[in-house]
Amino acid sequence: MKLPRRQFLRLAVGAAALPALPRIARAQAYPTRPVRIVVGFAAGGPNDILARLMGQWLSDRLGQPFIVENRPGASGNIATEVVARSAPDGYTLMTVSPANAVNATLYEKLNFDFVRDIAPVATMFGGPFVVTVNPAVPASTVPELIAYAKANPGKINYASVGNGSPAHLSIELLKMMTGINMVHVPYRGGAPAITDTISGQVQLYLVPTVASIEYIRAGKLRALAVTTATRSEALPDVPTMSEFVPGFEASIWLGIGAPRNTPAEIVDRLNKEINAGLMNPKIGEQLVVLGGTAVAGSPADFGKLIADETEKWGKVIRAVNIKPE
Repeated sequence: MKLPRRQFLRLAVGAAALPALPRIARAQAYPTRPVRIVVGFAAGGPNDILARLMGQWLSDRLGQPFIVENRPGASGNIATEVVARSAPDGYTLMTVSPANAVNATLYEKLNFDFVRDIAPVATMFGGPFVVTVNPAVPASTVPELIAYAKANPGKINYASVGNGSPAHLSIELLKMMTGINMVHVPYRGGAPAITDTISGQVQLYLVPTVASIEYIRAGKLRALAVTTATRSEALPDVPTMSEFVPGFEASIWLGIGAPRNTPAEIVDRLNKEINAGLMNPKIGEQLVVLGGTAVAGSPADFGKLIADETEKWGKVIRAVNIKPE
């Protein structure tokens, strides 16, 4: 029996839509139970704070608890392995930061491949490091710092929170781009690093805005530049490093990832809800308190950022032959 053309077309369109129906239903039903957000660092840090902030937003929007689970250790690698081995069903997520991009090259043997095994969901936050010096350092600008470092090779000690940390690699990149020689002094945390910079035990420290701004305002640290391509809202009078060293850029960024093969419709729904949260004024205010701004985008945008950062810091690690502690 030959169907009339109009009826045939209607049935053909309906048949073509059938495979999409289970995917749509799955996305609309998700989540039906609590979701965990694994954080690779201790409670109280930026990763943890932002995970809890966005977790509460998602809980309110999607009707299920989004529970933060801290799994600190090995610069976030323990948490990443937990997520990489989890079921790709949308019920295990993780915070993603520059440490993940760095670790892909820094550690020679990992039980996962970050770029392959973690699916990008959404970017949430972007912000700068601040190049700070002890006020006794005879440099009030980046050009003066570079000139002083060249005239006194190896006499400036700079702090970081450990070998291979994003701040460590950022200073190594600056050294490569300017030809200066400074000595790395790794610490086991930000508090002792900033304390020793203030006391003059070390002369320079690349530090997140949120951890440095009160010391800068009090005159205990001198801010020379921020490391992002644009100036910071929190420190609008502080220039960018790229104004003096063209092409230099290093940023703190945070986002959400999931195990690879997590259904695209679930990733897209999470991305949509996270982007909506970033437009919320209360969340925006909290991001400013953390020293940065909201960074919305698609999963593909976040994937490109991760790939670019992995390549960028991999080149620095190989050039300087940096090893983990």
